[in-house]
Amino acid sequence: MAFDFKKEYKEFYMPKNKPEIVTVPKANYIAIRGKGDPNEVCGAYQQAISVLYAVAYTLKMSYKTDHKIEGFFEYVVPPLEGFWWQDGIDYTDKASFNWISVIRLPEFITQKDFEWAVETATKKKKLDCSSAELMTIDEGLCVQ
Repeated sequence: MAFDFKKEYKEFYMPKNKPEIVTVPKANYIAIRGKGDPNEVCGAYQQAISVLYAVAYTLKMSYKTDHKIEGFFEYVVPPLEGFWWQDGIDYTDKASFNWISVIRLPEFITQKDFEWAVETATKKKKLDCSSAELMTIDEGLCVQ
């Protein structure tokens, strides 16, 4: 059975109804940074999501290609996550939102594997995936 981050890390992906303090460990992510209204049709956010999933699924399905990833095991692509902020505080002005959208990666994905996936997804999907970056995030102590 494929490894499922939501099931293995329930405290992060399926929070309880009552707020609690959790320590989110350091992990690697596919990330794209941007700014703008997330609801804009064909806007930067929607394009970023397409790139995130293109790279995520290229890595997930790599075992069916000639590119072999050391330590690879089958897994379910984790859910989309994001960090949102504004320089001012006007939540009605969605165009001023800054964001970093991310999808968690298994620990066995290296920079080399990531670069292969970006290149492969760009060719296969005919989509510019160059905005994707491999990001390590150590959130630490959080309220969930």
